[in-house]
Amino acid sequence: MLRFALPALVLCFANPALAQDPHAGHTPAPQQTPDPHAGHDMASMDHGSHDQTMSASSALGDYPMTRDASGTSWQPDESVHGGAHARHGDWMLMGHALLNGVYAWSDGARGDEKAFLAGMIMGAARRDLAHGTLNLRAGLSPDPFMGANGYPLLLAKGETADGVEPLVDRQHPHDLFMELSASYAHRLSATDSVFVYAGLPGAPAFGPPAFMHRMSAMDSPEAPITHHWFDSTHITFGVMTAGYVHDNWKLEASRFRGREPDQDRYDIETGALDSTALRVSWNPSENWSLQASLADVTSPEALHPDEDEKRWSVSGLYTRSLGDAGWVSATLAFSNKERSDGVSLDAWLAEAAWRPNARWTLFARGEAIESDELGPDHGPVEHVARLSLGAVRDFQINDHAVVGVGALAQQHFVSDALSPSYGGDPQGAMAFVRLKIG
Repeated sequence: MLRFALPALVLCFANPALAQDPHAGHTPAPQQTPDPHAGHDMASMDHGSHDQTMSASSALGDYPMTRDASGTSWQPDESVHGGAHARHGDWMLMGHALLNGVYAWSDGARGDEKAFLAGMIMGAARRDLAHGTLNLRAGLSPDPFMGANGYPLLLAKGETADGVEPLVDRQHPHDLFMELSASYAHRLSATDSVFVYAGLPGAPAFGPPAFMHRMSAMDSPEAPITHHWFDSTHITFGVMTAGYVHDNWKLEASRFRGREPDQDRYDIETGALDSTALRVSWNPSENWSLQASLADVTSPEALHPDEDEKRWSVSGLYTRSLGDAGWVSATLAFSNKERSDGVSLDAWLAEAAWRPNARWTLFARGEAIESDELGPDHGPVEHVARLSLGAVRDFQINDHAVVGVGALAQQHFVSDALSPSYGGDPQGAMAFVRLKIG
């Protein structure tokens, strides 16, 4: 798959006509059905307007390709979708990259600072068949190079750096392989289709799109502290999903491996598909995407292997285009996870981004969680929250590359019990430089 998909990134340097909007999506879709008699030389596709992109069909059904997000999740139809597209015989190819060089700082007794590289490189290859579509995707991340202990992020907790001690007040690095997946969709009618999706790793049918794929979040280099409620399963080493699409509705079910990735960030892990997820999605208009989902997760945490979790989530995503290059996008979401020891923990998320023109994007996030892992592990449940506000200024280098310079500020709110260890309500900040290709 990488042999097909990654040349699309290389080709966009040689042929600027391949580049599309820097806020690229993640599923390739051609502007027209590939000519089966075409040769095997890579060829450019029409750049196309946003309306033309919306009219191209998804790889999972007869709906706009702009609706597709991470895994098999949905976003609003008006979401911006692009990438560097090309054709190789009967295959339509897409590639794009986002790399962030970040300096993170936080104050207080538990604060820290670090410079690191994060982001993703994604490629896909799609082949349209007589009554269906085969789609292959690969996603890579530079996160492992930041080191096993990730980067400082107050109020975050998840996974482990060494297999012994939990990472607290830090965001863990993602694995090198973020997605290696294949899907096949079979069209039943003009409005109906069925599909299967498999990934090692991949994303099961739970929650809204993962944070790095949401338009309301993708301009921020900051991981949400709600990550382990909504989308910690977005890199699952073993997932099988079957779904049915009817017009603007989708029902899907997954079997997947519940255990989160271990501290070896470079390997491919295997294990039994021991967990289940169900999700229903509805796009009532081109501006809205709603979902509700349930998951029964077996032994997600390596440090607490005897504990299972039941999770449920609801979310609403809103996106609207503003002129030729602008847009506004927002996400509201709630999730609950209940462990097998009886502890129930809630998470709330509200985030938004506004791009008035091709140069500036402003973004904000507010979130709150209930956690019993910020003090003594599995201690009292504490209520904490974080607000962040930032902006990025983009500079168009050429038709296929954009460099951005941005910053954000964070304000954390901790409980009275945690206040002494944090030194009150600490603050934090990030400065970053990013490169977008595609």
